[in-house]
Amino acid sequence: MLVRLLRAYLRPHTRPIAAIVALQFIQTLATLYLPTLNADIIDNGVVKGDTDYILRVGGVMLAVTLLQMVCAIGAVYFSARTAMALGRDVRAAVFDRVQSFSARELGHFGAPSLITRTTNDVQQVQTLCLMTFTLMVTVPIMCVGGIVMALNQDVPLSALLLVIVPVLGVIVTLVVRRLRLAFRGVQKSVDRVNRVLREQIAGIRVIRAFVRDAYERERFAGANTELMDVSLRAGRLMSLLFPLVLLVVNVSSVAVVWFGGQRIDDGGMQIGALTAFLSYLMQILTAVMMGTFMLMMIPRAEVCAERVQEVLDTESSVVPPAHPVDPVTPLDQRGELELRGVEFRYPGAEEPVLRDISLTARPGRTTALIGSTGSGKSTLIGLVPRLFDATGGSVLIDGQDVRDLDPEQAGSRVGLVPQKPYLFSGTVASNLRYGNPDATDEQLWHALEVAQAREFVAALDGGLDAPIAQGGGNVSGGQRQRLAIARALVRAPRIYLFDDSFSALDYATDARLRAALAREVADATVIIVAQRVSTIRDADQIVVLDEGRVVGTGTHTELMASNETYREIVLSQLTEQEAA
Repeated sequence: MLVRLLRAYLRPHTRPIAAIVALQFIQTLATLYLPTLNADIIDNGVVKGDTDYILRVGGVMLAVTLLQMVCAIGAVYFSARTAMALGRDVRAAVFDRVQSFSARELGHFGAPSLITRTTNDVQQVQTLCLMTFTLMVTVPIMCVGGIVMALNQDVPLSALLLVIVPVLGVIVTLVVRRLRLAFRGVQKSVDRVNRVLREQIAGIRVIRAFVRDAYERERFAGANTELMDVSLRAGRLMSLLFPLVLLVVNVSSVAVVWFGGQRIDDGGMQIGALTAFLSYLMQILTAVMMGTFMLMMIPRAEVCAERVQEVLDTESSVVPPAHPVDPVTPLDQRGELELRGVEFRYPGAEEPVLRDISLTARPGRTTALIGSTGSGKSTLIGLVPRLFDATGGSVLIDGQDVRDLDPEQAGSRVGLVPQKPYLFSGTVASNLRYGNPDATDEQLWHALEVAQAREFVAALDGGLDAPIAQGGGNVSGGQRQRLAIARALVRAPRIYLFDDSFSALDYATDARLRAALAREVADATVIIVAQRVSTIRDADQIVVLDEGRVVGTGTHTELMASNETYREIVLSQLTEQEAA
């Protein structure tokens, strides 16, 4: 997965990568050439007392060092830009894919995991890319070049490399294999910490209200301790690797000095050559250590790449049509909604959530959905704007299946006020213009007046420009609902979907809002999901759901007389006289 991800997102950066390889190649050759020059100075300059030769070769060494520095700076510059571009592109790709997900895919991954994959996981892959360009590119060049140059200094002594390099390879392979499993556990623990922390921040009011602070501290401590434990296991393996590598390096140096001294004593090798050989040995082993460091990063980056690629490979169950049908003209957009034999089933579920749902909602009429908790009301509403797609049957707007319509065309006809209205960080105006960026201030104030929100918005410091915190945390639940209703009104769709959107309002505000709405949306199709009978008793059509099926359709009076399920719901809230 790691190679696949890097191949896909580094392909546009072939020129900078070529420049990095070229600069690193020149830098490494310069590094390899310096010990040979140093050996020449010792053997032909210092030993013979030739000062001119020392200065001349020393000048060449200075020039080679300057070339090495310039190439190193250039390689780091291009490496950083390429790695940062990779991170940017992968994050953008993950974000775009998540934006295409339906509620089904979002529920499968979960918000905490998606956040971790978009940030921490991408960061790990980006870091590996940067370290590869700055370190790993030089490793094979340094190893091969070092061996060639060491052979050039003394062939018999180079036989030590046949022992040293395989030993290092075995040590690194054994440790890295276990590191991969350890880092997989680390990423899962990070997910859990994010999930617990997100729940506690979002549910802080519930925690305080039920005095569950101690319990939540213990829950977070458990997740935090688990992350510490798996990180320590990975850290122990990493800390074990470097001492083993250093042990091999130091033993190798002692062996070279020992056997090299004997070679000098026998006259088969000069002092400068031994010095150069030691330098090449250290360069080879340093390259192996850098490779070891990189190999320690690869397991974690590979796990992260798998998690990122899993998101990128997941196709949304709500797919835009390849060939959208021609939309009806604005004059023909009546807003008629029809459901024909609709069924919806979650993947792997034994029973469908909705089954054989057929109903028609027409312009100028209000259709209400009511039923016990879990009867499928919100799921049914979500099929219209394609938060889900029906697994059976059809959802039609003005006679056209929503799955055949361009998403923008379909979305422009539907205004949804969800059960849990969400406001974005910004201002009142930016939230109201979310569905209609060109709306004027007059349109915003009118929508606020209909939604019974004008008074409290006018009292805010700044009015329409008053700040709204993330999620609408600085306004009450009822104010949040009214702003969400105003946002839908600003969009001016042909179909309004109110998913239990009046639950946080008091009875007086609810009555005023419904009266104002009735005038404002008189020509539109209105569908209301509600638990409160008083909210929907005057609807033109009431649809009663029970366990995902339609068990009754009619007006309040008709259903009270003929439908036992509806009658039970009504009498659980009202007396017989109030319900009449």
